[in-house]
Amino acid sequence: MNYLAHSFLSFNNEALTVGNFIADHIKVRDTGHLPEEIQKGVLLHRRIDYFTDSHPLFIKSKRNFYKGFERYSGVLTDIYYDYILAKNFRKFSDIDLKPFTQNIYSVLQNNLQHLPESSQRFLEYVVSNNTFYEYSKIEGIELVLKHLSYRINHGVFLNESLPLFLENEKSIEEDFIEFMRDLIKDAKSFK
Repeated sequence: MNYLAHSFLSFNNEALTVGNFIADHIKVRDTGHLPEEIQKGVLLHRRIDYFTDSHPLFIKSKRNFYKGFERYSGVLTDIYYDYILAKNFRKFSDIDLKPFTQNIYSVLQNNLQHLPESSQRFLEYVVSNNTFYEYSKIEGIELVLKHLSYRINHGVFLNESLPLFLENEKSIEEDFIEFMRDLIKDAKSFK
């Protein structure tokens, strides 16, 4: 899953939110200086990633991108799943996407002292582009994919996967809705 889903799956726990956000920017062995609850957020992030990568519906969704993007099919599915979550946010949350994202930004900005430098730079990008909210728009997803393409610099333009997504959006969304129910149950059982 991508950043919006990880934030959502922190279930309004500030420390878990921080840990979930920094997890891709820090090794578990380097988290000893962090408060225990933030360390748990890093572990929750890893568990969510493992659950996601091994779930049959996620694997099924990835296949939609094998034509031309097989190597990046997992990353693409993560990002398109965040789009579907953002688009259907009220199906999963009691609050609207906009106040949710503003709260997440505030939580992260209030905990800058716990964010590695790379996470701080990424947060600046996220806030200045309102990325989590922009996930709810196709144009926002296209921009995220374009920026990611330049960041990985492999000569692949991930935004060119958009036609494949749009062609298969209905089935990917059906997969996601069922998958997300399973993922929420698993994340809630995390202790």
